[in-house]
Amino acid sequence: MPGEIAYTIAWDAENDCIVYIDQTLLPGQYEVACCRTVDELADAIRRLAIRGAPALGIAGAMGVALAVVRSGERDPVRFREGVSRAAEALRSTRPTAVNLARGIDRVLGVINAAVSVEAAKEAAVREANAVAVEDEETCRRIGAFGAELLPEMCTLLTHCNAGALACRCWGTALGVVRSAVEAGKEVRVLACETRPLNQGSRLTCWELNRDGIDVTLITDSTAAYLMRKGVIDCVIVGADRITRDAVFNKIGTYMHAVSARHHGIPFYVAAPVSTFDPAKSEEEVIVEERDRAELARCGDRMLAPDDVAILNYAFDATPLDLVDAIVTEVGVLRPPYAESFRLIEGKGGFER
Repeated sequence: MPGEIAYTIAWDAENDCIVYIDQTLLPGQYEVACCRTVDELADAIRRLAIRGAPALGIAGAMGVALAVVRSGERDPVRFREGVSRAAEALRSTRPTAVNLARGIDRVLGVINAAVSVEAAKEAAVREANAVAVEDEETCRRIGAFGAELLPEMCTLLTHCNAGALACRCWGTALGVVRSAVEAGKEVRVLACETRPLNQGSRLTCWELNRDGIDVTLITDSTAAYLMRKGVIDCVIVGADRITRDAVFNKIGTYMHAVSARHHGIPFYVAAPVSTFDPAKSEEEVIVEERDRAELARCGDRMLAPDDVAILNYAFDATPLDLVDAIVTEVGVLRPPYAESFRLIEGKGGFER
């Protein structure tokens, strides 16, 4: 296995497998892992070795391709049934992020349209790779649009990781940062640690520091205080799903939005159009709850008594009326969002 790969997640054509950066090991260890079965991929997604909405879209697409190329079934009906079962197993791993299902369905579509099993295998890999390439192009466009929102000098707050590690490369929220720095702007990033799994400290700080971008780590609960002190100029986060009334993102995002509004600080969301789900409202979305051990233990050390109940949401929902702008690959959307969503839908921007 190579010591480093160009992208967070990629298809290895030589070995017919998926290679990815294992994000559970960062920042202490950089390791490239390989999924040769759908079960291995599902496990990598569940334990957050592969995470981030756009990256999950790629993983879903490549996971279906993996099921296809690894299938030894020659009968077309049984072949499609087996692939469909694998697709549903992947779909169930992360219920809140819509991109995962979108990637799965996109490759299933080309498989169902194929005239033979062999044609389906070629089409599946080709389509999965297309999803990955398009993600990079999308992030670059999001970065370019978002960079225009930032002043020449600014300090911005971000939460969790919406960077290269959450996508094929470049990133959404951090793609805006990268594009702004590339354009010559002086940008300082305050990264929230993002409890309980510390994706901000482990991942955002790792990749920004690697790229030579000014980043300072803070606790999640420090953000409001720094807003009050006038240190933060804007907040920019990613998204796992955007419904007609709310933005779903890593737990803790909502409190940053409330604090930003109270202090008159712009709150921006950077996300591809594929993350939009305007047919649904907040109440119709399942918010993932994760294992109590993420809160109750740190390695072998107990952090809470075993008989204490724990509520561990992975995401929260931020009402759209707290969002000043949504940066997409087709431009910057502003309130009223119902009108903005109709504009994108009219261009065929929403996938069904």
